Amino acid sequence: MFPTFEKIKELSKQCGITLTQLEETLGYSRNTLYKLKTQKPNAERIAEIADYFNVSTDYLLGRTDNPNIASDTYTTPSGKEMDLAQLANGVMLFDGKPLTEEEKITIQGIIKGYLDSKKQ
Repeated sequence: MFPTFEKIKELSKQCGITLTQLEETLGYSRNTLYKLKTQKPNAERIAEIADYFNVSTDYLLGRTDNPNIASDTYTTPSGKEMDLAQLANGVMLFDGKPLTEEEKITIQGIIKGYLDSKKQ
């Protein structure tokens, strides 16, 4: 069995809707979602379902346990959102020398990687 069906089933339960209601809302024929127990879903369908639940397609496919969609913002444990580009751009000097745009992008990637690792 593919993990996609179980993820969709759980998300539907969390939203208080049945799989049949989800199929109707998305305009799918009856039992379309149940077929995901034995069949790989197509990319378009996965994208539609991910958009509906506001989760990543990788989460639906079982490639990650993190349902969040990749973004350039980070939410701190206290609930405050930080724009990583602004945070990286705030670092103007290192060792007394100005940083290039490439170095700022690298710093942004390092910060994002670090913060993502803290979420898990």
